[in-house]
Amino acid sequence: MGSLSDAEMEAKPETLLNILQEQKACKYPGGIYHKTQIELTYNSNHIEGSRLTHAQTRYIFDTNTIGTENEALNVDDVLETVNHFRCIDIIIDNAEEEMTEKFIKDLHMTLKNGTSDSRKDWFAVGAYKKLPNEVGGMKTALPEEVAGNMQAILKEYNQKAEKTFEDILDFHVKFERIHPFQDGNGRVGRLIMFKECLKYNIIPFIIEDNLKMFYYRGIAEWNNEKGYLTDTCLSAQDKYKSYLDYFRIAY
Repeated sequence: MGSLSDAEMEAKPETLLNILQEQKACKYPGGIYHKTQIELTYNSNHIEGSRLTHAQTRYIFDTNTIGTENEALNVDDVLETVNHFRCIDIIIDNAEEEMTEKFIKDLHMTLKNGTSDSRKDWFAVGAYKKLPNEVGGMKTALPEEVAGNMQAILKEYNQKAEKTFEDILDFHVKFERIHPFQDGNGRVGRLIMFKECLKYNIIPFIIEDNLKMFYYRGIAEWNNEKGYLTDTCLSAQDKYKSYLDYFRIAY
C-alpha cells in the first residue's frame, strides 16, 4: 500500500489533538496549546484550593520562574502548577492510548511529585489511598475496595468501542465516587475527561471556578438527573469553543 498523496493528506481534516501535539512539539507561544495549559491548570488547581492567581500561573508557564514582590507563595501551589503543566503534556502525548490503571496512577504521581504530601508516610503518591476519605460529605470507596472498583469501571468503559460525551461524564462520576487517591482525585479526573475528549474528537472543556458548585451538584445528582452535570459541561464546552473560534480552529 502506497503512502498518502499530497491531495489526500490535505483532504484529511486536522483534529484539535493534532494541533495541540504540533504546538506542544514546537513550543508555539500564544496558541490553543498555550491557552489550554494556562486555563486548565489555573482552574483545576483553583477549584482544589490553590491560591495562585491566573497571572501567576501564566507567568510560571511562560518563564519557568516565579515573579513575586512582597508576597509569600505556597510551595505546594507552585509545584502542583508546574506538575499540572506536565500532566497536560502527558495527556496530549498519550491521548490515543487506552485508559489503564497504570496511566491514571502515573498522572497522579506526576501531579503530586515533590509536594509536601509526597513526604507523608500515610500519603501514597502514584498509588491508591491507604486511608478512607470523604468528598463533599459523601462516603467514597474504602481503601481495600479501590483496586477492584477501578478495574471494574475501566473494564466497563474500555469495552465501549466509541465513547460518547455521556460515557466520558459517566466514567468521571464513577471515578470521583471511588476517589481512589488520598488527594488529587478531582484534577486527575478532569485531566482524564480532557484526554478522552481529545481521543474521540469531542470538543473538550475546562470546569472554571464559577461552575464549581454546579459541577459538584452534577456529580452528586448524576444517578437521579444527568442533566445537571451534562449542562454544566456543555456550558464549559461552549467556552472552549470560543477559544477555538478565536484561533480559527474548525470543529
